[in-house]
Amino acid sequence: MARPTMAQDIERRIKELILDGALGPGDPLPTESELMERFSSGRVSVREALKALQAVNVVEIRRGFGTFVGSLSLTPFAEGLAFRAVVRQGRGEPGLLELMRVREALETGLVGTVTVGIPAEDLAVLRALVAAMETEAAQEGRVADRAFHLALYASLENHLLSEVLDAFWAAMDRVRASVDDGRQDPAVTCAQHHEIVAAVAARDGARAVRAMRAHFDGIRTRLESAASA
Repeated sequence: MARPTMAQDIERRIKELILDGALGPGDPLPTESELMERFSSGRVSVREALKALQAVNVVEIRRGFGTFVGSLSLTPFAEGLAFRAVVRQGRGEPGLLELMRVREALETGLVGTVTVGIPAEDLAVLRALVAAMETEAAQEGRVADRAFHLALYASLENHLLSEVLDAFWAAMDRVRASVDDGRQDPAVTCAQHHEIVAAVAARDGARAVRAMRAHFDGIRTRLESAASA
């Protein structure tokens, strides 16, 4: 196993600095010169480490202002997923299908939990989003659909879950831009979302899981057909 480079070691130590200081997004970090002194390293290694951490949103470099803890968002994760899937799809491999299967596993595994304690205001949001989906259908829009799947799990109050699900959605959208997934009739999609809301409103976990699985059945069937074509 190759030994880490000086820049990689500095990356690790900057992460430790953030953790040890209980720092969060937007908090200031030592200046480039201070990091050089702290780690007894050269400017090139420090800059290389900072650029690598900036690429994954761990740090943010504001020219003329300093270095700060970054947003820590999963955007690089989504971009990596999308790029991997596009490459595999371009080689005749089921890149989009794989993304969909992982997202399906997450959503079908979680939707039953939502039925336990979803508040009335969240149900109202979901119903409004389904209505917006019906309006968007004529323009083949997907904004409300994406918002629906994020709002569905809001009551779980799990920020990481929301980011992961949205990262998968973003990745799938980027892959869709390069392939034809044979998108199903918008009326069918809206009906499926109506059933998910009805199941959640009825506090029926098993029904909600069946409704979510049925929603993914159509997507999976189309993608499997495309993969075998």
